[in-house]
Amino acid sequence: MGFSSVLSRIAISRKLLSSNPTNRSISLLSSLLFSSHVDSDTKKAENGSLPSSSAAYHVSSGGYMRGTVFWESDRPLTIEEFHMPRPKAGEVLIKTKACGVCHSDLHVIKGEIPFSSPCVIGHEITGEVVEHGPLTDRKITERYPVGSRVVGAFIMPCGNCFFCSKGHDDLCEDFFAYNRAKGTLYDGETRLFLRNSGKPVYMYSMGGLAEYCVVPAYGLCVLPKSLPYTESAILGCAVFTAYGAMRHAAEVCPGDSVAVIGIGGVGSSCLQIARAFGASEVIAVDIQNDKLQKAKTLGATHTVNAMEEDAVERVKEITGGSGVDIAVEALGKPQTFLQCIQSVRDGGKAVMIGLAKAGAVGEVDINRLVRRKVKVIGSYGARARQDLPKLVKLAETGIFNLSSAVSQKYKFEEGNKAFQDLNQGKIISRGVVEIS
Repeated sequence: MGFSSVLSRIAISRKLLSSNPTNRSISLLSSLLFSSHVDSDTKKAENGSLPSSSAAYHVSSGGYMRGTVFWESDRPLTIEEFHMPRPKAGEVLIKTKACGVCHSDLHVIKGEIPFSSPCVIGHEITGEVVEHGPLTDRKITERYPVGSRVVGAFIMPCGNCFFCSKGHDDLCEDFFAYNRAKGTLYDGETRLFLRNSGKPVYMYSMGGLAEYCVVPAYGLCVLPKSLPYTESAILGCAVFTAYGAMRHAAEVCPGDSVAVIGIGGVGSSCLQIARAFGASEVIAVDIQNDKLQKAKTLGATHTVNAMEEDAVERVKEITGGSGVDIAVEALGKPQTFLQCIQSVRDGGKAVMIGLAKAGAVGEVDINRLVRRKVKVIGSYGARARQDLPKLVKLAETGIFNLSSAVSQKYKFEEGNKAFQDLNQGKIISRGVVEIS
C-alpha cells in the first residue's frame, strides 16, 4: 500500500474512532503501529523517491498480474489475468521468482484429491517482498522489509492455533480448515480475483504459480543472496517434506539404515537429508533406472529397481536379512505402502509421506505390527518457523545440494508441459518453473 493510501485510511479511521469513546484504545494502537512508518515513507516521497516501497513494483495503486489456473480435470491449465492480490494483516505480497512442480498439484489436476476450483496451483516458491498487509506486526515488517528475498513453505502456519502454539506448525488448524478444505486464507477469503469478471479463484497454499502471491508471514524465511531463486524454490516443499519426515517422524540417528521408496522430488530429497543426518546405509527404491542412477549422486549407497527384483527381499538382503531401521514411502500407492512396512526391521519405523488418490487404503499385517513393535507414522511436512531456516542453512553450507536436486527448468508459459512431464515420469528429480 502506498503512503498516500495509508494516510487516507488513518485519517478516516481516526475520525470514526474519535466519535466512539469505547474505541480510543484501538485508535492509540493504530497510531503506534503506523506513525513511524508513515513519517518515513512521507519523507521519502517528498524527496521524489520510494526506493524501498511497493510503489517501485507498480502495485500500490492497483495493477494486474498473471496466474496459472486449474479449472477442472481433463481441461488444460490456462494463464489468466488477475487483479493484483492484496495482503491483509500478517500477510506479505510476494513477487514470485520461481515455483516448483509437485505431485500434490498433479493430484489436484487429475482429480485424485478434491480441491476447490477454479484455483491457482503452485505451493513451492521463492520471491521478493513487495508489500505488507495493513496492521501487520512491526516485527514482521522489520524481518521482511520490502525488497527482501524469501522462500515460502507450503504449510503456512497461522501462528496462533492450538498446534501452532505448541510449535507443531505442520498441524496448523487454520491451514487445514481454510486452505486445504476451502482454498482460502485464514479469514475465509481468497486473494485472487479474475481481471475480466472479478470472479474469485481459490488458492492451493499461496497459489504460487503466478507472478505475485500472498503468503501468511509465518510461512516465510529470508533467502540469502548466496542462494539462487530457481533452485531454492524446492526448499518450500520437496526438501521441507523430506526434512519433516526424517527429523520429526523418523528421527534419523547416525548409523541408521534407511530405505526410500519412490525417488522423485521428495524422495530424492530424503536421500540427501538421510545422509546429512548420518545414516550409514541409504537404499533408493524405484522402477526407473535413470532416477536410480541420479540417486547415487544424492547419497544413496544402494539402489533397487522394483521392476527387476523383489524390492522387500533385496532390502533385507542388503541389511543382512533384518530390514532397515527406517523405510520411507514417497509415492502414495497401496503397493508401495505395503512394501514400506515389510522393509523395516522389528521395532523399525515405516514413514508415509506420499499422498494417495482420495479413498486409497493401505494394508498392514496387524499381528506383526503388534508383536514386533513396528511403527507406522504419517508425515505431511516440516514446521515452517523452526525448520525452514535450518533448511536454508543446509543449502547455504552445501550440505544439501540444491543444483543436483533440480533436474528440469520451465518457463512460466510452460506450466502444462511441466505437469505433463511430471505425470509421464520425465522429471528425474524436481522441476521448477521460472517466473521472472
